[in-house]
Amino acid sequence: MEAAVFQPFLDSIQKELQAQDPAVLAVLVALVVVIISIIFMKIVWGRKTTRSAVLLVGLCDSGKTLIFSRLLSGKFKKTQTSITDSSTIYSVKREKGCGFTLIDLPGHESLRPQFVERFKSAARAVVFVVDSAVFQKELRDVAEFLYSLLTDAEIVKNAPALVVTCNKQDITMAKSAKVIQQQLEKELNTLRVTRSAALSTQDGSTAGGTVYLGKKGKDFEFSQLPMKVEFVECSAKGYKAEDGEADIEQLEKCLARIS
Repeated sequence: MEAAVFQPFLDSIQKELQAQDPAVLAVLVALVVVIISIIFMKIVWGRKTTRSAVLLVGLCDSGKTLIFSRLLSGKFKKTQTSITDSSTIYSVKREKGCGFTLIDLPGHESLRPQFVERFKSAARAVVFVVDSAVFQKELRDVAEFLYSLLTDAEIVKNAPALVVTCNKQDITMAKSAKVIQQQLEKELNTLRVTRSAALSTQDGSTAGGTVYLGKKGKDFEFSQLPMKVEFVECSAKGYKAEDGEADIEQLEKCLARIS
């Protein structure tokens, strides 16, 4: 479809050169086609290669860094609050040659914005990790962070896949992915109303670099977003604590589809 845009240009060149030697005309047209093809391929492949990272984000203690470790080595590793990013190449299981850069971003509130800003343009996907065991307590904070991502103009434009990963399912009081999705939709809808009201009391304009969440006139649902959204359940710690394997199969399947 994009190549068709250049057709009028090629036609005009052909008309201009019809009076010329046919051999010269053929060479010139072929040269133009080659140049345009090179430009087109650079644009297409550039889009694919520049967004080659999967970002692991979430609040402090949600289990991001342990998930990062489990994905890479399968082993349990004691972690502490990160103050910088960690990145490595992640190879998809059973998919030879498929992989991407996996980046674990700090979860501290004071650090999140600068690291999201640094890496968001490279994101092919965002894995948003939620602590299912204390979700009810952290609902507002989780929703505010997610809201900031889903209203970011660049993120919305690029539309990276969003995988909301409901971690710590090994804990008895953990909320299910379905419950977390429903409560997040309600909280994000409330946030949208309050943020819109705050803007209308100022100058009525949208803050620079942000877009409206979802569809106007309708209660928010994740299905309204321009990116693919999946909710999965996992336990990075595992049901047998440090000695057992992690339960991250749903997340691994999502990453395989993204690669």
